[in-house]
Amino acid sequence: MLTLTPTAAEAVKTIVARVPQIDDGGVRIRDTGAETGFELSVTPAPESEDTVVVTEGARVFLDATAAAALDDRVLDAEVGDDGSVRFALSAA
Repeated sequence: MLTLTPTAAEAVKTIVARVPQIDDGGVRIRDTGAETGFELSVTPAPESEDTVVVTEGARVFLDATAAAALDDRVLDAEVGDDGSVRFALSAA
């Protein structure tokens, strides 16, 4: 299963908190294909088939294809001085 570093968990919580109408939501990762990669969005709840990963209160929802592709990966994040976030995946 995908794991999150503490930095990634904090980044996810910060991103979700920036969307006022989503109190208890998370970041959803959807696999959009080999040529385009993954799409991230903030959503109030997982889809019915999503895998839910919770780390330090951060919630990440993975569609079925993303869950399979990211099964043995670690999600990390780098936060810029301007508040921007860059996510990176590495092998577990």
